[in-house]
Amino acid sequence: KGANGRIFIKVNSVSDREVIEKLSYASQVGVKVRMIVRGICTILPGVDGYTDNVEIISIVGRFLEHSRVYIFGSGSDEEVFISSADIMNRNMDKRFELAFPITDNACIAKIKHIIYLNMTDNSRARYLLSDGRYAKITHGGKSIDSQEIILSEFGELS
Repeated sequence: KGANGRIFIKVNSVSDREVIEKLSYASQVGVKVRMIVRGICTILPGVDGYTDNVEIISIVGRFLEHSRVYIFGSGSDEEVFISSADIMNRNMDKRFELAFPITDNACIAKIKHIIYLNMTDNSRARYLLSDGRYAKITHGGKSIDSQEIILSEFGELS
């Protein structure tokens, strides 16, 4: 969908070359690609002519994140998936992994709320820069720690 397209991905790692090439192509045709990648990430965002429309943040904190969320499109065309797989060669080529759509509106709202908290985090989150370095996020005056907010909203697990 070009400039009207949207891809959101939340995973632990991104290193599968084929998927990276497809995400880069999507960026080149104007699709906005936003990602939360906690660990290994071998796609560099903001590289002129290659990943101009890719934005990546990493959040490392109390939680060892295992959620994998994929959102494609927006508005009435939006599709939300959760998955067992990170975007790694071993997961894409050598394992049986599962991804399935979320169709319940209450579940979608909860997933999107958590993603919103993650994307507004300015306490633990770091931007991945086009040179491979990470930079502290400094938007807004109020400190937002998405993991602490999630704990307060959903309660401690015992």
